[in-house]
Amino acid sequence: MGSQTLQILRQGVWAALSGGWYYDPHQATFVNALHLYLWLFLLGLPFTLYMALPSSMIIVAVYCPVVAAVFIVLKMVNYRLHRALDAGEVVDRRTNEFPDQRAKAEQGNCSTRRKDSNGPSDPGGGIEMSEFIREATPPVGCSSRNSYAGLDPSNQIGSGSSRLGTAATIKGDTDTAKTSDDISLSLGQSSSLCKEGSEEQGKFSSTLYETGGCDMSLVNFEPAARRASNICDTDSHVSSSTSVRFYPHDVFSLPQIRLNRLLTIDTDLLEQQDIDLSPDLAATYGPTEEAAQKVKHYYRFWILPQLWIGINFDRLTLLALFDRNREILENVLAVVLAILVAFLGSILLIQGFFRDIWVFQFCLVIASCQYSLLKSVQPDSSSPRHGHNRIIAYSRPVYFCLCCGLIWLLDYGSRNLTTSKFKLYGITFTNPLVLLSARDLVIVFTLCFPIVFFIGLLPQVNTFVMYLCEQLDIHIFGGNATTSLLAALYSFLCSIVAVALLYGLCYGALKDSWDGQHIPVLFSVFCGLLVAVSYHLSRQSSDPSVLFSLMQSKIFPKTEEKNPEDPLSDVKDPLPEKLSNSVSERLQSDLVVCVVIGVLYFAIHVSTVFTALQPALKYVLYALVGIVGFVTHYVLPQVRKQLPWHCFSRPLLKTAEHNQYEVRNAATMMWFEKLHVWLLFVEKNIIYPLIVLNELSSSAETIASPKKLDAELGALMITIAGLKLLRSSFSSPTYQYITVIFTVLFFKFDYEAFSETMLLDLFFMSILFSKLWELLYKLQFVYTYVAPWQITWGSAFHAFAQPFAVPHSAMLFVQAVVSAFFSTPLNPFLGSAIFITSYVRPVKFWERDYNTKRVDHSNTRLASQLDRNPGSDDNNLNSIFYEHLTRSLQHSLCGDLLLGRWGNYSTGDCFILASDYLNALVHLIEIGNGLVTFQLRGLEFRGTYCQQREVEAITEGVEEDEGFCCCEPGHVPHVLSFNAAFGQRWLAWEVVVTKYILEGYSITDNSAASMLQVFDLRRVLTTYYVKGIIYYVTASSKLEEWLANETMQEGLRLCADRNYVDVDPTFNPNIDEDYDHRLAGISRESFCVIYLNWIEYCSSRRAKPLDVDRDSSLVTLCYGLCVLGRRALGTASHHMSSNLESFLYGLHALFKGDFRISSVRDEWIFADMELLRKVVVPGIRMSIKLHQDHFTSPDEYDDPTVLYEAIVSHEKNLVIAHEGDPAWRSAVLANSPSLLALRHVMDDGTNEYKIIMLNRRHLSFRVIKVNKECVRGLWAGQQQELVFLRNRNPERGSIQNAKQALRNMINSSCDQPIGYPIFVSPLTTSYSDSHDQLKEILGGPISLGNIRNFIVSTWHRLRKGCGAGCNSGGNIEDSDTGGGTSCPGTNAATVSDPHSTGSQGSTGNQGQAAGSGLHPPTTSYPPTLGTSHSAHSVQSSLVRQSPARASMASQSSYCYSSRHSSLRMSTTGFVPCRRSSTSQISLRHLPSSIQSRLSMVNQMEGSSQGGTVCVQHGLPSSSSSSQSIPACKHHTLVGFLGAEGSQSGAPEAQPGSTLSPANSSHARKGEVIYRVQIVDLSQILEGINLSKRKELQWPDEGIRLKAGRNSWKDWSPQEGMEGHVIHRWVPCSRDPGTRSHIDKTVLLVQIDDKYVTVIETGVLELGAEV
Repeated sequence: MGSQTLQILRQGVWAALSGGWYYDPHQATFVNALHLYLWLFLLGLPFTLYMALPSSMIIVAVYCPVVAAVFIVLKMVNYRLHRALDAGEVVDRRTNEFPDQRAKAEQGNCSTRRKDSNGPSDPGGGIEMSEFIREATPPVGCSSRNSYAGLDPSNQIGSGSSRLGTAATIKGDTDTAKTSDDISLSLGQSSSLCKEGSEEQGKFSSTLYETGGCDMSLVNFEPAARRASNICDTDSHVSSSTSVRFYPHDVFSLPQIRLNRLLTIDTDLLEQQDIDLSPDLAATYGPTEEAAQKVKHYYRFWILPQLWIGINFDRLTLLALFDRNREILENVLAVVLAILVAFLGSILLIQGFFRDIWVFQFCLVIASCQYSLLKSVQPDSSSPRHGHNRIIAYSRPVYFCLCCGLIWLLDYGSRNLTTSKFKLYGITFTNPLVLLSARDLVIVFTLCFPIVFFIGLLPQVNTFVMYLCEQLDIHIFGGNATTSLLAALYSFLCSIVAVALLYGLCYGALKDSWDGQHIPVLFSVFCGLLVAVSYHLSRQSSDPSVLFSLMQSKIFPKTEEKNPEDPLSDVKDPLPEKLSNSVSERLQSDLVVCVVIGVLYFAIHVSTVFTALQPALKYVLYALVGIVGFVTHYVLPQVRKQLPWHCFSRPLLKTAEHNQYEVRNAATMMWFEKLHVWLLFVEKNIIYPLIVLNELSSSAETIASPKKLDAELGALMITIAGLKLLRSSFSSPTYQYITVIFTVLFFKFDYEAFSETMLLDLFFMSILFSKLWELLYKLQFVYTYVAPWQITWGSAFHAFAQPFAVPHSAMLFVQAVVSAFFSTPLNPFLGSAIFITSYVRPVKFWERDYNTKRVDHSNTRLASQLDRNPGSDDNNLNSIFYEHLTRSLQHSLCGDLLLGRWGNYSTGDCFILASDYLNALVHLIEIGNGLVTFQLRGLEFRGTYCQQREVEAITEGVEEDEGFCCCEPGHVPHVLSFNAAFGQRWLAWEVVVTKYILEGYSITDNSAASMLQVFDLRRVLTTYYVKGIIYYVTASSKLEEWLANETMQEGLRLCADRNYVDVDPTFNPNIDEDYDHRLAGISRESFCVIYLNWIEYCSSRRAKPLDVDRDSSLVTLCYGLCVLGRRALGTASHHMSSNLESFLYGLHALFKGDFRISSVRDEWIFADMELLRKVVVPGIRMSIKLHQDHFTSPDEYDDPTVLYEAIVSHEKNLVIAHEGDPAWRSAVLANSPSLLALRHVMDDGTNEYKIIMLNRRHLSFRVIKVNKECVRGLWAGQQQELVFLRNRNPERGSIQNAKQALRNMINSSCDQPIGYPIFVSPLTTSYSDSHDQLKEILGGPISLGNIRNFIVSTWHRLRKGCGAGCNSGGNIEDSDTGGGTSCPGTNAATVSDPHSTGSQGSTGNQGQAAGSGLHPPTTSYPPTLGTSHSAHSVQSSLVRQSPARASMASQSSYCYSSRHSSLRMSTTGFVPCRRSSTSQISLRHLPSSIQSRLSMVNQMEGSSQGGTVCVQHGLPSSSSSSQSIPACKHHTLVGFLGAEGSQSGAPEAQPGSTLSPANSSHARKGEVIYRVQIVDLSQILEGINLSKRKELQWPDEGIRLKAGRNSWKDWSPQEGMEGHVIHRWVPCSRDPGTRSHIDKTVLLVQIDDKYVTVIETGVLELGAEV
């Protein structure tokens, strides 16, 4: 503890005060001396020049060149030295060698080595590093990004560029170690080469290659017998593959342990984080005195092409000496900043801004800023991450230059003020005294730089730029929070461009003539454009990456090339496409809406309503905004809370799910949610724009008057104020009504004389109120955290800090005000009651874009998957549930917020979602108009003790508390007791909702050990394993190919013998059901006895059944596969299947696909590895599910039919995969209904196997709103404690549970390694357009395409209504179904019946004589779908059988008796056929025989074939390939299909037979077949086909099984999909086959090969396709 405190004092406190200089006892005297003298030089040079020379530009002329020369030399030498260590070579000098011999050897290799080091294919040069013999740290080969040992992709050895190398030999302490303790390290290709000279025999120079990365997974032990051959090596340019060989019996010697530790350093971390290992690592490696006496080394540093000098220190010494600047640009920037600091500092010195001791203090600040460019403070108090931070080195000089420039500008402004005065609220901002006061304040702040940077009040430069742009955009332009530095700059630039475009219109309007009753038209144009631009900007996300990618995809579309051999080629993340589609829809909607808004508000403004109705109009608007805002943002959220006003024990307005124990469906839309949405819509889209336009009209002339701001500045202020007020009201109107009401009351009734027009009053008060809200949250956090009756002391320091903080309450209040003004976190120091202000941060808070990378098979090596099973801990495996939760929130969060389900919300708010096992913190970052950008942080499933206590606090109910002070008198029903109400008011969080419904997965885990404990259960699993293999091999489409494969036949030749028996010892009579005890193995005969019936049944279910007998090749293949599969299970179990642990290990290995073919008898499987992937692996996975089902119904699967159907059902509805398989993540994110996996958990000493079952359903969450300042303060405190103060205690007091602030849950949600969340999502944007319930209220996006669809659907509805109204014999049912009967295919008697034309679904006329329903003898009606004889099925069969589906559409076709009908004569009478639009079936792709016969029918127009022929108006083209048939001839097409269908063996009805009712019914409604487009997904009945009540009578049983989610699998209908209607159910129909179970028409739509049942109101009818 003491050494750590001293280290913090040296590297933290003292280095922060001095700018980076401190005494490091771990470094050599030379390093510390150089640091001291350099710092004294930078401090004394400006002070000496100022004291010795007169205050003139001479000081600047001397000081700046000297500083420039020093920094140029130091940076150049430092850069060249690092390059020399990267590309140079080590020269070894031994004490027992003659110097001249060494020189000759070096001269002989000089040219060759230089040539190798600078070759074109060797940018880094091959480096040989010895074991460094010094008191400092040995060289780290991985400490530089460029230190690669000559990577040569060609891996060729050049004849003239080979370097003479040696094997590394490390001498130990004993003679044995001297001769045998050698470590051979070879990189790339190496070969043995003996050295010349007898003196060199047995002596090897100690060389070690410095590489860019050392992967210890490639370490392999080399036998001692091979070491003699590797004595002498010659290395070429080193390839990227690295092999490090250790000798097993040598690893215990001290030098090798040191080298091993050296090689295991994480090189990626070293390079990315720039960790300076010199202080800590130097103590790890002690000096080797014996080696120091024998070997000395140095590096060659080339000064000129023929001149070099020796360097006797290594890279770690150089890193300890100066920071490394990797790029030339960094060095140039450092030199420029140093010169700029010297220039600005000397300018301020000679101008006399500092006197007396403050001159020395200012020189100290200058020295600290310049020294930090050479050796920065690491870690800095404002550094956001561990390790070396390259950006933080530039903070001090940049801030120094900004402050010096500001001092000079303020001083210049105070001395050169113009005559014009800028005055607001009584303060003259152009007063010299104000500018001088500001200048002096900046001077004092600059002199306090050491203290400022020690406390950490200023962030690193990029964070400050992001914060500054975000704050200006929010408070000045009304923008939203930003997600990155690029987003902040982009959003700020967009705001400036918008102001610049609007400024010209405003300025031109202000220059026009104004009077009391006339406002210039140009100003009305400005107001309309202002509202439209504000609306558009409020709806755009600050992140431009999605917009740029969308533009790039439209301008430069890219075709993705898929590799068919890549198993992940089909795994596609739908998130990017979903985001781009949402952005595209919003842009299209804005294109229409902005034009409408601009024109509408222009018309309102130009109508002089804002001048003629004054002053009554403004008070009406103020009253409206007060009432609507109070009801929307206060009353409704309070009565919907779990504890309204912290007085009632349950919500006053309950949701439908509030009293449900288990929620099974999505949340029900309530009336108060609809009311909330409409009030919010009216408030932000009507009331606030009218208020802003009213204030613009009444205040513009006053603001632009010469008495105020003049026209130029006035136009700018009007534009900025209007833009800010409108954008903020569109984006986040939650607290706007309070600002408006307070401003009106304050400036209209209290202090009217101070008003600067209501427009500017609203503008400045909105900024003030945002800071006041932040101050209120900070004070609530402080008072809640330090309340003495609920303080939890996590350490002894907390007990000391509690009373110490009481006398400093006034200082705490001042800190709260300052931190609220600058929007900085107020964090508790080390988790205690002492609060300090942190540095400024953006709303996003974390500077790093950290998000969790899940470990699975797609990002780990195959060797590690097989051996170590990476990512097998619970946290990594459970992170997928939080990822799925993030996707669910992305779909519904924005809509739920607008529906008021999370209560009031604002930018930066934090919520906790708590469920049975899921606990996630949701951070709302950017809140726009119809969009929310958030980040989810998932906590551990099995948290610590402290986390569990806090989870209990947020989930426990307080309704049962009956306490009143110290007694328990009870409480009023449904009202909280006094103690409970008091306690709820002293919490930094509150429960908003207890039943928030979100789609997720319920997790069920069963111990695999308990399910396989006894042998009988393992026998059941093995039996299902074998049956699964048989099922998959017989169901495969490649079965015939496998049976005909000669290689397989040869491999299975022995198995084909009836007397064959496999006596592998891995088979166990206790596990294998077909084990033959007589033959002590699994014989073919015993296999057939058990499994032959199952093979026969599986073969019979094939489309082309195969012959199955005991000697068939199929039985042989099944036998060979089943023996192979069980042998693989035994091999993976280490031939110890009787041991449960070994059996589970082997089962898990096979489950994840690790099959080891160890027997020669099984090598035939290599003829086609698909047998393993598609047969054996699915078999072992399916057996686990069947084994689970066995517990519920043990004997059910004895029936082959039941077992086969169960496997088919599981294959369709269940995803069985290993959790490390990328297919598992893809299935979870694709919302698969059920998943199953076998999990091997190795965490915290546990080693257990679990069967994980996931079922998708709607989960219930508790939503807890946390004080956002509490979250920001605790996060900032943890970052400072772990990064700057380096507190590595895992049980530190700052993370102990504190229920009043949820301290442990909040701190554990920090970015790793500060916190320990198991999942941190990327910044995710949720759009309101993706929320289905919200679209039911407000409608979808208004785009040109949607407007066109709306017009078309409205026209179709009007046409149907007009047709029903004009129909003399029609009824409402005809109108609803799209027209009455259309040309029935019956005789004249049927048509002339007055009762037959009025009912579509009527069956009353179907019971006529047989002759009345006869068709020509050539027409027949085969049942093409199942058992249904409906002509619907026949026609849908036609569409499926055609190469390209026929396009069928029917729109409002009518056949009725009327004098206005178009009548055609036939031999049997008049048959009316009236068509309002062409209803045709496209016949382009029908069989040629049918096309020719249909052509003949068209030519026989007007003739009689014994039935009625309806003639269409205007025949199609005579070409048979483009023939079309109207709806009134559908029965003729059905007849042809019957003739064609007879060729396929389908049973036919006998010619002359009467039509069945179904056929007759359909013959009268052939016009029903038409194309539709899905427009409303909520109208889809996805589960109606599985209903037990059987509401609908289906045309075919096969269609019923396919018309629901149970058959769709991963597919789901989407808006815009098109298909044709193959059946319809009408309300109150007399025919049960066409009767709807509700009061709406239900359609059965075929989309490709899927069937969808949808209510007619959810589709849009499309035109006919000819």
